[in-house]
This record gives sequence, structure tokens and C-alpha cells, in this order.
Amino acid sequence: MNLRENWRVVLLVVFVVASGVALLAPAVSGGDGATGLQYGLELSGGTSIRAPLVGMTAENVNISQTVENENQKRAALANALNVSESDVTFRARERAVEVYSDNVTEQAFVTALNDNGFDVADDDVRSGVTQQTREDAVAILDEKVNQAGLTGGGARLTTSGTGQHFVVVEVPNANRTEVLNLIADRGQVEMVAHFPADNGSHRQVTLLTNEDFVNIGSAQPPNQAQPNPYVSVALTDEAARNYSNAMQRFGFTSQDGIANCPTRTALQDPQNASGYCLYTVQDGRAVYAAQMSRGLAGSMESGDFVKDPSFVITATNMTEAQQLSVNLKAGALPTELAIDDGTTYYLQPSLAQEFKVFSVIAGLVAWLAVSFVVFLRYGSPRVAVPMLGTAAAEVFLLLGFASTVGLALDLSHIAGFIAVIGTGVDDLIIIADEILQEGDVATGRVFQNRFKKAFWVIGAAAATTIIAMSPLTVLSLGDLTGFAIVTIVGVLIGVLVTRPAYGDILRNLMLDEYEE
Repeated sequence: MNLRENWRVVLLVVFVVASGVALLAPAVSGGDGATGLQYGLELSGGTSIRAPLVGMTAENVNISQTVENENQKRAALANALNVSESDVTFRARERAVEVYSDNVTEQAFVTALNDNGFDVADDDVRSGVTQQTREDAVAILDEKVNQAGLTGGGARLTTSGTGQHFVVVEVPNANRTEVLNLIADRGQVEMVAHFPADNGSHRQVTLLTNEDFVNIGSAQPPNQAQPNPYVSVALTDEAARNYSNAMQRFGFTSQDGIANCPTRTALQDPQNASGYCLYTVQDGRAVYAAQMSRGLAGSMESGDFVKDPSFVITATNMTEAQQLSVNLKAGALPTELAIDDGTTYYLQPSLAQEFKVFSVIAGLVAWLAVSFVVFLRYGSPRVAVPMLGTAAAEVFLLLGFASTVGLALDLSHIAGFIAVIGTGVDDLIIIADEILQEGDVATGRVFQNRFKKAFWVIGAAAATTIIAMSPLTVLSLGDLTGFAIVTIVGVLIGVLVTRPAYGDILRNLMLDEYEE
């Protein structure tokens, strides 16, 4: 065979080999099990949670003049609404103000905004949050799932027929409790200083939040040096300077502040504990109380801490330490999910395994049915066998694509694979009919002319399919998106790789038959 004339066949072989490497080398491709394929919820089992984000938005708000005193305005609104300052956000680009709380009514929100210098009408306030907040929440939830090691899962946005926006979190091989423990809370982590005030009471000041931590380690079990589970962290340069200065200013590095916290009882009443305590707070709940060590105090006094601002955050158990690590790495959600207003779906892994087997059977049945029809039509192995082999290669290339890009296969993708088998063989039949129905193929030039005529037809059909499917890839239509993606990729593989290769194979077979 002349490789130069049959370079399309060579290209198909190269792609098939590459797909084989991706599928059969899971250590390289990042998959698990015997292949590099990853499976979604419907083929591996797991949990899907669909819920809106908690929040309310005031639109058409003129907030450009509040940029310089944004913090003061936020504090005033938070005080008027009796919420935390982190529950109020200004969106200057969208000209919107958001509040993230279930306990605030629309009327109270309007009143608080008007009392603080914003001209807002009742019609300007709606339930829900802005697009930017939704995108931020999805990005952080997706990172949380990945940081927790729950591969194949992720988060995305979807919109109902009524226009309501939802966040969908899908995590294969995880039950509802595991997923809720991961995503139900906002994941806000704070280091809070608790120390005596001048009037005899105690003050609490937040010193560090999620954004101040860098180089975050994984949760570690207790050892001789650390009697509790812990997470190693480092601070940004600015956060390190502020933290060190605050520790010294509040007296934590003094003789009175060192090792002066009743850590065993402080969490029972964090507000009124005596001494100098450092609380680790997750979503407003103190989960651990620590005291200033003499070594850390000395490094802050000497300035060495600022040069190497690393230390450990301790937790009471490994579960809290793991959650702490995930929250620090992924960041804090702008608002929490309204789980009670959404839906939860759990599929047992055993049932998903049955779906996987039936999917393989459905694919084989489709291929065998097509094979039977093709043999009935042509009655010639020279035409039928390459056609069916090319169709099988097309599906194999699609599997290699899925493995390479880390596509988690679900039933919608399997439907796309079956559709690709049908449309692919249909195109190959068009090629075979165009070449064989007009008489003998005596020369390569005659074959090429007939092949070009057929290729124009299947090219136009492919363009129509891609145009028809494209809206489904960008609209939030759930399973239809996966079906559309596989179908479009399959059509592109067919037009660019497998159809031309089949033409070269058929040309060689037809010319050889004529010469014989």
C-alpha cells in the first residue's frame, strides 16, 4: 500500500493507537479501574443535589458613590438587617446589592437600603442572587468536590422552565450524607482572637479568613509533636504582618498571654472564656480553641514569624481537619445552598452497574443490527466489513476522546454513542452507494470523482447536525447537553478522520477487484 496515497488510513490508525493508550493506561490518563474511562452518576452510582442559592438582590441601585465608604455602608446594612457583614455584597458592575440570609424579608431589605441612602423601590428587589455570585459559587463547589478527592463529580448551573436558577452538584460513589457534609455549609474559616478588654469583659476580633491562607496542606493525624489532627498552613505576607502585629497589640505574646487559655472548657462558652484564646471558627461555630505557645510568641516578637509565616491549625478530630483543609483550599462560598428548597437524588452503585452492563449490550445490539442490514444490502464482504470496522473505530475514537478529556460518561453520552453509530454507518452507506451504483470503478480518477460527490452530501449533513446540536451544548438542559457534545464530536471525527479513511480503503478494494 502506498502510504502517501493512503495517508488518511494511516491517520486513522494513529488515532486508534492513541485512543488505545488513553483507554488502556489508566495510570497515565488519570482514570480508575481497568480503563482510563470515568463514569458519571448514572453509571457509577452516587448523589445529585439540585438547589437554589440563598439570597436576595436589589437591582438598579446607584452604588457608584459608595466605593470609598463601601465597608461602612456594608456594616450599616448588616447592622440594620441583623446579619453578618459577610452576608452583604455590593456588585458595582451589575448595580446591585445582595444579602445572603433566609431571615430577611423583602420589605426589611428595602427599608434598610433606603435608610442608608439608597433609592430603592419594592419592585427593585427580587429573590435570588446575581449571575456573578452563581458563577463564583459553582467554581468553589467544583473545587471542593475535587479537593475532597471525589473524582468524576462537579457542580454546574441550570435554569428551570420558570426562569429559576439552580446549582447542581453531582458526586459519583458518594451518599447523600457525605455530599451534604461537604457542600451544605459556606466553608468560611476564621481565626478569632479572644482576649481581656479594658472594662473587665472580653473582646473577640477576627484576624484571619480563607483568603489569608496559602500553601495549605492536607489533614494530618496526631503525632508526638501534635497531639491533635492538624493542617499545616502559611499566610500571605500582608496577612502575616497584620496577624503578628495584632497578636502583640492584644497581649498574646506577653507573659500574661502565653499559654493562658482554658482549652478544654473554652468551647463550651467561647464568648465568656477567660484568658487569651485563639479560636478556629468554621461557618460561625468555634471548632477548636488554642493558646499562644512560647516559641511562636518569641518568633513574633523577634520578627522571624513574618519571614516564615507558617504554622498549624488544629482540630478536634480528623473529620474536622479534613473539612478545614478543603474549605481553606477551595475558599468560602458567597452564600449557602437552600437544600430544603431543592431536590436530592441518590442512585445505588449496584443499580448503576446494571445500567453500565445494559449500555454495553445496547451498543453491541445496535452495531450487530446495523451489520445485519449492511450485509443484506451489499452482500459483499469487501464493502461491508470495512464499513463496519470503520464504524467501530469511530466509537473507539470517541471513547479515547472521553478518556483524554476526563468526560464522566452517563446514559446521555451512551445515547450519543448509539446515535453516532447510526449516523456514521448512514454516511458510509451514502459513500458506498454513490461509488457502486454508477457502474464499475475502472480508475482511481473515476473513484475520486464519485467519492467527492458523496462527501459533499455527508459534509452538508454533518454541518446541519452540528448547527442543530450546538444550542444544546450551551443551554442548561441537563442530559441533553451530554448527548449533544458526544454527537457533535462523533460527527467531527467522522468527517475529518473515519469517512475519508473509509474512502481510501474502499478505493483500494474496488480497484483491486477491477484489476482481478
